[in-house]
Amino acid sequence: MMETLLGGVFGGLLRLAPEALKFFDQKNERKHELAMLEAEMRFAQVKGEIAMRQTEAQMQVAELTAMTEAIKEQSATAQAAGKVVAGISAMVRPFVTYLFVLAYAAVKVAAYLIALEQNGDWKAVLTSMWSTDDMAVLNLILSFYFVGRVYERTR
Repeated sequence: MMETLLGGVFGGLLRLAPEALKFFDQKNERKHELAMLEAEMRFAQVKGEIAMRQTEAQMQVAELTAMTEAIKEQSATAQAAGKVVAGISAMVRPFVTYLFVLAYAAVKVAAYLIALEQNGDWKAVLTSMWSTDDMAVLNLILSFYFVGRVYERTR
């Protein structure tokens, strides 16, 4: 009788064992699927970033190509028009820069004279008139004419 009872209990437990193993196997399978899904999401994100960078690079190349073509066209047009027109075309950028520098200097001189008329100390006025913005403008002009030109020639 005891053997029958033990046989029944062990038989029932052994029948439930495969179901318990299936439950644990499904749990591990779900963890694996979740990990794979997360890895796929990271891969898609990286792939999207790479595609975006490639698009940005293509846009930059297209911009540079358009600028190069515009400069070539301007040069060809100026040369076809003759030496006088080519000379005038070459003087446009320096002329505009000279005008800007003269206007900038005129504004600074006017501000200096106004400050002196209001009984300002000339040393204090000069030091307060030269700000970081003025230094930035000066650096921009100097780097364009000296550093930028050297860089273009060495390329």
